[in-house]
Amino acid sequence: MRGFLIVGNNAVSDPFNLNDLPGNGRMDILCRFVAQSLFISHGIRRDVEVYLLLLGNPDRPKAIKISGRYVKGMNPDERSIGGLINKALSITSTDKWVKSTPGIFVSGKDLSRLLTEISDEKIYNTMAYLREDGADIRYFLKKEMDKMNNNIFFILGDHLGLKDDEERVVLDKTYNIVAIPTVSLQADQCVVIVNYEFDLLDAAKNTSY
Repeated sequence: MRGFLIVGNNAVSDPFNLNDLPGNGRMDILCRFVAQSLFISHGIRRDVEVYLLLLGNPDRPKAIKISGRYVKGMNPDERSIGGLINKALSITSTDKWVKSTPGIFVSGKDLSRLLTEISDEKIYNTMAYLREDGADIRYFLKKEMDKMNNNIFFILGDHLGLKDDEERVVLDKTYNIVAIPTVSLQADQCVVIVNYEFDLLDAAKNTSY
C-alpha cells in the first residue's frame, strides 16, 4: 500500500461550483492530485489511498479519503473527480468516516486526528513528509524497500505549502523529510514521480535474471 495526503489550505469544505475549480480554494490542484495518485492507462492503482484535507471556508476542516481498491465511477478529468468530491461534501460529516460513493469517504477530522488515526491503524509502516529541503526520494525509497517496506504514507502541502502549526503536527508523527530534486514541482507532479520510483523498484524486485 501507498498513501498520499495533500493539505488544501484554502480548499472549500462545502459543495462548490464545478465550473470554477481554481476559484474554490484551488480545488483544481486537489483534483489533479487525485488523478495523478490513482490513474494509470486504462485503470486505477488499487494499492493507493488518497486523502484530501480541506481547510477552507465555510465548514472547516473536512477530510476526504479515496480508496483505489474500491472507488468506482471516477474518470481522470478534474470535473469528474470534482463531482465526486462534491457528493462527499454534501454529506453531514462526523468524527467517523461516512461513505459517500464506492471507495470515497468524508469526515470532520483535522490534521492531527487524521494522522493519529492513520498511524494507529498501522497499515503504513512509514510516514514521509515531502518538502523541498529533504533527503533524495530515491535514496529514501530504496532504503525502505530494502527493509521490505513498501507501505509508505506521504504528506504534501498544496501550492502554499504547510503552515508552521501544520508542519509541527506532521513532524510530531515522522522524522522522514524527503524531496524530489532538483527543481520545485507541483504536488501532482511530485506524486507522478513518487509512483514512478515505486514502479521502478517493484519491477527490479520482481525481475529474475
